[in-house]
Amino acid sequence: MATAAASQVFAIPCPSPHDSPRLRVVLNCSRSGDLQVSLSAPVGSERGVRSSGVKGGTNISFSNKQWMGATLTWERKSTRPRHANKVLCMSVQQASKSKVAVAPHHLENAKEPPLNTYKPKEPYTATIVSVERLVGPKAPGETCHVVIDHGGNVPYWEGQSYGDSSYVDFNTDLLLEPGENPKKPGAPHNVRLYSIASTRYGDNFDGKTASLCVRRAVYYDPETGKEDPSKNGVCSNFLCNSKPGDKIQLTGPSGKIMLLPEDNPNATHIMIATGTGVAPFRGYLRRLFMEDVPNYKFGGLAWLFLGVANSDSLLYDEEFTNYLKQYPDNFRYDKALSREQKNRNGGKMYVQDKIEEYSDEIFKLLDGGAHIYFCGLKGMMPGIQDTLKKVAEQRGESWDQKLSQLKKNKQWHVEVY
Repeated sequence: MATAAASQVFAIPCPSPHDSPRLRVVLNCSRSGDLQVSLSAPVGSERGVRSSGVKGGTNISFSNKQWMGATLTWERKSTRPRHANKVLCMSVQQASKSKVAVAPHHLENAKEPPLNTYKPKEPYTATIVSVERLVGPKAPGETCHVVIDHGGNVPYWEGQSYGDSSYVDFNTDLLLEPGENPKKPGAPHNVRLYSIASTRYGDNFDGKTASLCVRRAVYYDPETGKEDPSKNGVCSNFLCNSKPGDKIQLTGPSGKIMLLPEDNPNATHIMIATGTGVAPFRGYLRRLFMEDVPNYKFGGLAWLFLGVANSDSLLYDEEFTNYLKQYPDNFRYDKALSREQKNRNGGKMYVQDKIEEYSDEIFKLLDGGAHIYFCGLKGMMPGIQDTLKKVAEQRGESWDQKLSQLKKNKQWHVEVY
């Protein structure tokens, strides 16, 4: 490290010519050998940086003589045309670590998961931090990443749900949209559950936020083919239309079936998702590969199967691809794109086709104690069950007996809606 004070400025381009202007990183090296990192990014607005977890005036100091620069990762999100926003995912990490520091550590102390801290009759008033479109222009429908500030007052574990008076039933607890239930005058909207798409530390790594992955529910009249707003999903549209600072009513957290078992840090976790069902798995993977979690160092295998319509419909693909590059021995990632890929019989590629493709490996891993998780639309399960039954019979096994044993061993985890 030079003994004289020095400053160096880097302008880091976005990964696409269609993206926003450059990120500005200033490294100031003091005479004492400290490194100070200053960040600025014209991402449409200051909110774009805040929503990604980058806080203004972020400074990191290293006192050792050798230093390592910031680790920067762009997560590209196709955006609404009127905003042209981008979410910048960034972590400035200490030289001695490859993961992001998290706090507060007392979130690791509980022996049992928090359950129903807030109920529908007395929900918690939380605040919208950001709403960002996740999918590209060719995706059928719109899916949004919604970050909610609960101030650390509604803690949760990975795999739980929040409640919401929305359209979909996910794996988080309750969110109540302000207003009356049109079917029950004087009563609030019915609660809908959304799987939480972040770890207990949230996207800002400070334990004060939770993230949801929400697909906007739009109803089209089968006769006219036109949208009927009166029948659109109440909660999903409320969330996707929310603005920073808007208030929402949270209940929960709820759910135990999808909790990530951590008794064996070298376990195998096979995750099968369709669409927004990837939400809890994003939380799992951030905990396993992104966060520097005290007293838990993952050394096993995480294998994600994600089924969506096309490439523009992929959710959190940049995050998952980064894990694949950084942890090739611990992470596998297979995508089933029904409108772009063909299965071995020439038909559309669905997650069950990918499962059949890797069936020998999957069955061997299950025999060895692997956990398998399913999250997504309820309609995904019959095809998957049929595939697993067919494979079991080809192996000379009874699928009914095998499934019973998997459930008995608590290896089988299903959350569908």
